[in-house]
Amino acid sequence: MRMPLRRLVLLFVGFLALVQPAHAAFQIQRVISPGGIEAWLVEDHRIPLMALNVSFNGGAALDPKGKEGLALMTASLLDEGAGPLNASAFQKEMADKSIALSYGADQDSFSASVKTLTQFRDRAFEMLALSLMKPRFDSDAVERVRNEMLTSLATSMGSSNWIARRTLSEAVFAGHPYARPANGTIASLRAIAAPDMRLFLKSRLGRDQMMVTAAGDITPAELGPALDRLFSGLAAKAEPFTVPDVVSKGQGQTITVERDYPQTVITLAAPGMKRSDPDWYTGQIVNYTLGGGGFQSRLMEDVRGAGSKKGLSYGFSSAFVPYKHGGLVLAGGSTKNATAAETLGIVKDEFGKMHKDGITDAEMKDAKTYITGSFALTLTSTDRLAALLMQLRVQDLGIDYLDRRNALINAVTLDDAKRVSERLLDPAKLTTVMVGKPGGFDKAPLPKN
Repeated sequence: MRMPLRRLVLLFVGFLALVQPAHAAFQIQRVISPGGIEAWLVEDHRIPLMALNVSFNGGAALDPKGKEGLALMTASLLDEGAGPLNASAFQKEMADKSIALSYGADQDSFSASVKTLTQFRDRAFEMLALSLMKPRFDSDAVERVRNEMLTSLATSMGSSNWIARRTLSEAVFAGHPYARPANGTIASLRAIAAPDMRLFLKSRLGRDQMMVTAAGDITPAELGPALDRLFSGLAAKAEPFTVPDVVSKGQGQTITVERDYPQTVITLAAPGMKRSDPDWYTGQIVNYTLGGGGFQSRLMEDVRGAGSKKGLSYGFSSAFVPYKHGGLVLAGGSTKNATAAETLGIVKDEFGKMHKDGITDAEMKDAKTYITGSFALTLTSTDRLAALLMQLRVQDLGIDYLDRRNALINAVTLDDAKRVSERLLDPAKLTTVMVGKPGGFDKAPLPKN
């Protein structure tokens, strides 16, 4: 049965009443364990549930050459048996007690998260510690996970989107660790063995490279001693490592990967910014206008819109992607092979317009309204809140960031937006990758930048 509009509105207002105060009402506390381990905590005792996140600096960018995928494969095996529990026993214990434990890795970090009911909190912490300190890496589990990763990779390799992303990464990050695939290659996944994963853990999981956050039904007095129980068994220091900063290469290059697909996937990249860049907030407003604002963005209107626009694509979007050691401006979408040239020309033309003129006052107001107003909707669960706290820590935003965030966004001016657009949206600096059988270039040659 259809819900009346008035009731829908009232429910939505009620929902906002719950989530909107989250930013203003919750307090981030700094908790220091007796052993000196720091965590950031938001207490919330309304529901008997809590989440804890841990992140270690140093991720897939540190995978040895020839063993790409090591960090991710290690992450995939840490909940596949630890201590006295083999994979099936470990998984059964988590299922029986509704414990959600997961590990992950990206180019810059290795992470873990656990979510648990309060009544099983101690056991959840024990299992997290056990998986970190005493993973089994049993041969049957290793081979099963390896085969799963190989199957997933083989499937991905037939995807035009995957080919485009991989080709683009290899072009813009050429010679840098970011150019190598975090999920490995067929050959590298086959080369990884249990001793490699044990060495990875021994080298990378040091308390000096660790950050911890928690949210939910736990007090500082309870969390402090738990941190020592969880992590005191880790090495005090990880092995030292360095990853150099990188600026996008291949600027102005166009790469075509011919595949017998009915559509052409188009991806573009230009040098971007780190999260620590003082222009970051301006960049978010510029990106919202360019292609990050869904149907409100210029790229979406240009290639999908009605009227004089031709519906060249179901969608074209953009993002400012920060890495620890660099950043990219990314844009992408797909179109019919025959309209690839036209679509690419329109996209580059929009980059050129914003590069020259910036954005309008109306676009500035729309972007600020959305970026400030939608933030509360990201704080709707305990695990999301713990993850947000980790984002604040990893990006070194400060424990008071949430009190300052909206003011930083609202302080952006049209002159700021014009300056950042000029800096980052130069179409001449775009690296373009097309996957498919792109056509139309004889009728509509690429515009000269």
